[in-house]
Amino acid sequence: MIGTEHEYSINDLCFNPLPISDLLIKRLSGRVEHEIDFGALRLSKELQKHVLELVPPPAESLQELEALLYGGVRRLYSCFGEYRFLGLGMHPLLTLDQTTFWEHDEAEYYHIYDRLFNIKQHGWLNIQALQINISYAGSDMLVEMFNRLRALLPYLIAISAASPFVEGRFTGYMDNRLLFYMENQREIPEICHDVIPERIRSIRDYVIINRVIYRKLQERGADLLCREWVNSRGIIVRFKRRCLEVKAIDEQECIRSDMGVTAFLNALLRSDISLEDDEESLREMMYLAIRRGTSEMKPELQRLYIEAERHASPDEMAYLPLIKERIDNGSLAEVLVRRYRQMEGMQDLLRDAESALRTNTPLLSI
Repeated sequence: MIGTEHEYSINDLCFNPLPISDLLIKRLSGRVEHEIDFGALRLSKELQKHVLELVPPPAESLQELEALLYGGVRRLYSCFGEYRFLGLGMHPLLTLDQTTFWEHDEAEYYHIYDRLFNIKQHGWLNIQALQINISYAGSDMLVEMFNRLRALLPYLIAISAASPFVEGRFTGYMDNRLLFYMENQREIPEICHDVIPERIRSIRDYVIINRVIYRKLQERGADLLCREWVNSRGIIVRFKRRCLEVKAIDEQECIRSDMGVTAFLNALLRSDISLEDDEESLREMMYLAIRRGTSEMKPELQRLYIEAERHASPDEMAYLPLIKERIDNGSLAEVLVRRYRQMEGMQDLLRDAESALRTNTPLLSI
């Protein structure tokens, strides 16, 4: 089974972010709730009030998952036609005075985060991730997939980088979301561990890592956060859900692009290709991906693409050409920067990005 989760910003017609997720949920359900049924999906709040999350049920295939999710996007527009929605890893224009965090049910978690870390910063209020959930059947499978995923993270970050703009300016980095994400809990560095997780030999190794995090939180009177989801590495284990969550990937511009990243990841999980394993080397590669997207990792990515083609299912093969396009011509961030330089301004670029989500059409190089 395949599962993903998707985060989209709510905007007015000029792409100003609107912190009204509670109002939109109330319009649908008659009251403010943190999550509601939304056709075949679930519609959920996020920490940041200008973002809504679409959560589909696990699907048998990527084509089924794409149909479910695109149906959810179309339903968003049907219900809230006066607004515009955007994917991407960060809102390109947002300034911190334009949003806030959810203050209704479950807000107690956010108040603790705010006390510990001051969540009035981009690393909390302006990040949008594509989360890929991978089920496991037993402890051996969990450990094997966890270690393989950690070795794939720099490459996944390179092809999915989608946040080159902060407050309307190109920063020179392709994945600003991860830069901010790595800093947002610096006061307790054990929580994020600079995204790349430690290699584990057993489930016990992972449990010990979480216990260290819990102890640090308890020392600061934050016992409420001592849950398995508080670990903020790029891959975490959700024992209650029996899945691994990949959290290091930027939300893409449309559902089809999300499926491309998911297909690439799933195909490579079946491969036995040799990968770098050293934590510091992986971290250096990750920083290169954050800075440059795919542009300085093409030989390695091309090698992985060949391997993905060898191991992809027919369902996954339908989506892999989009990954080849990203490897050859740049991640979404690189495409956005090139388009921005050829356009009149940010509004034209955001209209293209919004249209991509609304029509489920990937943005390609021009």
